[in-house]
Amino acid sequence: MRLVFAGTPDVAVPSLEALAGSSHEVAAVITRPDAPAGRGRRLTASPVARRAAELGIEVLKPDHPRHPGFQDRLRRLAPDVCPVVAYGAMLPASALEIPRHGWVNLHFSLLPRWRGAAPVQRAIMAGDDEIGTACFQIVRKLDAGDIFLTEGFPMPDATAGELLATLAESGARQLVAAVDLIAAGVRPTPQPDEGVTVAAKITVADARLGWASPARELRNQIMGCSPDPGAWCELDGGRFKIYRARVAGELGLARGELSATKRQVFIGTGDGALELLEVQAPGKRRMPAIDWARSGIDGKVLS
Repeated sequence: MRLVFAGTPDVAVPSLEALAGSSHEVAAVITRPDAPAGRGRRLTASPVARRAAELGIEVLKPDHPRHPGFQDRLRRLAPDVCPVVAYGAMLPASALEIPRHGWVNLHFSLLPRWRGAAPVQRAIMAGDDEIGTACFQIVRKLDAGDIFLTEGFPMPDATAGELLATLAESGARQLVAAVDLIAAGVRPTPQPDEGVTVAAKITVADARLGWASPARELRNQIMGCSPDPGAWCELDGGRFKIYRARVAGELGLARGELSATKRQVFIGTGDGALELLEVQAPGKRRMPAIDWARSGIDGKVLS
């Protein structure tokens, strides 16, 4: 089938590569416009745009997919279906109607759980036992379309960034399989009405740690917010970030109290302790927690 792929960040690149290597034709790619990046804030093409250029695929960068000029170009491309992975803009009804078989989205959750912008982060933060991906038909209601395929597995001990990278690879294969099903005339299955949850975007406020909370909840918050925006608390009047931690049990530490051995760093919580594994102190680089502690933590309290 003739495809026009829509995606923007790194997690969408494996799907583009998988579709380009499949039996289907990727006629063009839709991505978000170039955006400022890096210390110099120079306009930079998205990861999907850069990879599409390397593959020799036409790249479309509309300010918004509702623009008539973009929709005219899409009609001329005459796609059978438009696969989508983390494109980053809402598709209007006028654009949804252009492909003969519509738009099919790869979503990083087991729908209907965690519809929305941050499904992996929210699943980790909620302590879910299972994670996975779903390929579904895009409709005007958020992530509510009929489902072609799902694939789930036990939640690993991983940060949100690590888990997204894993799901991007396995989901790429699933997206190709979903396009194959569409080509074969297979119809998707309606989503159940029960079990819907919404995965709102993670804010800096969501990442604020409170040491009165249970250790397991804090661990999930840290891992779910890593690497972005990074779970944080305050130290010496600055923002102290924690990117990785694990539950350590009861060590007799007060809430926010730090303790270190030669190889480990611990902090007290509402019901025991956490071992801090990777941190970033104010004005410092990201580093193993034990390296940070070697500079001295006597008297320091995280708040």
